[in-house]
Amino acid sequence: MINIKRYIISVTILFFVIISNATASEQTEHKIAVLVNDQMITTYDIIQRMKLNAVINRIDINSENNQFFINSVADELIQEKLKNEKIVENKIKVGVEEFDAFETRFLKRVNFKKDQIIDLLENNNINYEILREFLYTEIHWQKLINTLYYRLASASEIEINEIVAKNENISIDHARDLVIQRQLDLNSSKLLRDMYNEATIEYR
Repeated sequence: MINIKRYIISVTILFFVIISNATASEQTEHKIAVLVNDQMITTYDIIQRMKLNAVINRIDINSENNQFFINSVADELIQEKLKNEKIVENKIKVGVEEFDAFETRFLKRVNFKKDQIIDLLENNNINYEILREFLYTEIHWQKLINTLYYRLASASEIEINEIVAKNENISIDHARDLVIQRQLDLNSSKLLRDMYNEATIEYR
């Protein structure tokens, strides 16, 4: 189990350096870093997401890997802007209960209880809405991909048998789901890549 008090201190110290380099005052500085089809990504957005990723993934960001994570997060936010454009275009909707269940599964996967992650984010000056916006995009994107491609996906007997042969504990139905999910993931990557290539992206 993670030592919460120690982790809060560690993250706070690490990000003192990052914030000092990236912006003089996180609360007041919202310089435009990237424009994606005229949608803004600010330095504040990037810093908040970097901090969020560090907390969730339990990683250290320092002067040596700082620029790598800035670039990685900027690309992540660009993709989310593009995803949300397509989500709105296709009028994808997700109910409150559906979102709450998705949030619960996510927190379980990253091994955090909700009250625990809320406290961690608050103590590191991270708005919890940043996490909710990330999850909002992810669940809507998954629903979009299923809507567009699920009916076209199929699993051959050969593909299913290959998975079962590698792990006898996997059922036929589970193996079929894995094959179909792999196809959906490929379609998702291709759609996002095409959108990226067609987008107008301007770095400031």
